[in-house]
Amino acid sequence: MSIYGDMTLDEYRDALSSSEPTPGGGTAAAVALSQGAALAVMVCNLTLKSEKWKDGWGAANECLNVSNPLLERGHELAHEDAHSFDGVMDAFRMPKSNDEEIELRRAAIHSGTLEAANVPLQTAKLALDLLASLPALAQTGNSNAVTDVGVAGLLASAACKGALFNVEINLNSIPTDMGIEQREEMDEIREMCQKLSRSVMQTVNEKMRS
Repeated sequence: MSIYGDMTLDEYRDALSSSEPTPGGGTAAAVALSQGAALAVMVCNLTLKSEKWKDGWGAANECLNVSNPLLERGHELAHEDAHSFDGVMDAFRMPKSNDEEIELRRAAIHSGTLEAANVPLQTAKLALDLLASLPALAQTGNSNAVTDVGVAGLLASAACKGALFNVEINLNSIPTDMGIEQREEMDEIREMCQKLSRSVMQTVNEKMRS
């Protein structure tokens, strides 16, 4: 299901700007992932359609393998992010009139919150994959569209960093013995995102000035 992909831009904007808790930043990050992937696909296609850019065909095909599935997956993650947050809210509404109910409610909140961290973690990982495919595309792809690679990089970076905000805030609200692996992954992804984002921007700027 990808209800956000089925919306018009106006409908999505209005949903995002409403006072409802969802969609929120995690959904926006996932949509940004899809949009960044779409720009990357465009540049790949512009590269592959011309013999002039034959030297960039390898990079374009590699990037296409990464970016093409994200057109739909980003929208799916947008829905999953909103759905996981709604699940946490449902857990908070559970009864708490006795010790057993309190414990069940606490466990549901913790497990729901961990799941609410796992969804944006997937967004961040995929955004990182997209970022990793862009420097070579910027270097050897259709140079007439190199700025589009740059915007794709900015969107992918925003998707990754924005998703990590949601990962972190959810992990911070559960016991430290939960989500240990996710905490380690989060730190690694953030560091790699910074490096790859700089690499994309540096390559794009160099190509623009050459």
